[in-house]
Amino acid sequence: MDETDAAAHVRPARVRRTVLLVAGLNLAYFFVEAGVALAIGSVSLFADSVDFLEDTAVNLLIVLALGWSLAWRARAGRVMAGIILVPALAAAWQAFAKFSDPAAPDPLALVLTAGGAVVVNLVCTLVLVRVRDHGGSMTQAAWLAARNDVVVNLAIIAMGGLTAWLRSGWPDLVLGLVIVVVNVSAAREVWGLATEERLAARALAGEDVDQLGRQGRRASPLRAPCPP
Repeated sequence: MDETDAAAHVRPARVRRTVLLVAGLNLAYFFVEAGVALAIGSVSLFADSVDFLEDTAVNLLIVLALGWSLAWRARAGRVMAGIILVPALAAAWQAFAKFSDPAAPDPLALVLTAGGAVVVNLVCTLVLVRVRDHGGSMTQAAWLAARNDVVVNLAIIAMGGLTAWLRSGWPDLVLGLVIVVVNVSAAREVWGLATEERLAARALAGEDVDQLGRQGRRASPLRAPCPP
């Protein structure tokens, strides 16, 4: 019992240190990637740089919300689902603005910058995987975002090679729209997890568990642990 209690006390501090580290890494690389994206006119790279800023906000929100009740954590999870949509909107706007003149970005700068993003997001993913189950929808949101970002960064690298071959800006535009789909999917997953936490909080408050369970199944295919 003493060891269990000690672990319970250590866990929030460990989660906070972890997410603060991830927030710092994301904020630092946001400036790098955004600067390169604007310099070479890349839609996909700009959308990905905004994603680094979104990840910074998500992790900082986790630090603030870790001590909250289950119900408030569920609310925070829903807020983060909305935050995840920001890069999608940014990518859609950039794609629309460049649609009439899809000039090809510099492939070398594109590949090198995306390669750096892979390293940063892979480190964040490996760090967050150890704490993702200790903050409910909040840490799940951070881990999902980092995991999806690795895939997107690898796709940007591949797209850079295609851009060099075709000498066209269309691959960059298409990938920007793919980033929109990826972020919408992540937002849906986080919203589902937050919905499960909200239902669990209401069940603990004494509401009809069977009815809440049916609502949860309609709200999301994801399953959260049952409340004790």
